[in-house]
Amino acid sequence: MPGLLPFPPHTWLEAIQAIFLLSAGHALMDYPLQGEFLSTCKNRHLLAARNDPTRPVSIWPLCMTAHCLLHAVMVWAITGCFVLCLVELALHWVIDFAKCENWTTFHQDQWLHIICKIGYVVVAMLV
Repeated sequence: MPGLLPFPPHTWLEAIQAIFLLSAGHALMDYPLQGEFLSTCKNRHLLAARNDPTRPVSIWPLCMTAHCLLHAVMVWAITGCFVLCLVELALHWVIDFAKCENWTTFHQDQWLHIICKIGYVVVAMLV
């Protein structure tokens, strides 16, 4: 599937454009399109604290995966690379799990996501 940009990038300008678009896609998926349901329900600790029978703690892995799938599909749509889609799915899951476990802060979580996007572009240019 062709992506929105030439990928892998062949120039530094294309690389900067790819990083910019991947970062914007991340912001879109993490803020307006995540919503309260996924934001809360991907975190087992928040679910346990709320003790809401309509949102049992057991749904957290499905909600985390759904959230990460949205990010992964955004990476695929931008780059056209299914391998990066799978890499994003796995890395986003691990990074968000670490945040939900309070192993990282909100800011560390966001920087790790952006570093991943930069890494995708740098590796694609080198390969």
